[in-house]
Amino acid sequence: MKERANLNYIEKLSGGDKAFQVKLIGIIKSEFPEEVRIYHDNLKSNNYELAASNVHKIKHKISILGLEKGYGIAEEFENDLHRNDTHLSNEFNEILESIFSFLDTL
Repeated sequence: MKERANLNYIEKLSGGDKAFQVKLIGIIKSEFPEEVRIYHDNLKSNNYELAASNVHKIKHKISILGLEKGYGIAEEFENDLHRNDTHLSNEFNEILESIFSFLDTL
């Protein structure tokens, strides 16, 4: 079964404070698309060090959204990019797409 994003961590972190949850989700929804765009630009330009830095930033949102396997893939991909290895890019893109789909439901 494919891993699905969820709000469990955000709910736990907020201690039930709905206003805090809404604020955190809003931040993710506003920052995530731009971070992904910058990542794609750097990857297309073969700026693998910058792309690794982008993945590092994005992986925290992956974690916050409860994607444990996705976080592991992002971590491995970040390390690979430091070695100019992009073989996990398709798998990473699938994670990004699943997050976009999830955020669209919120």
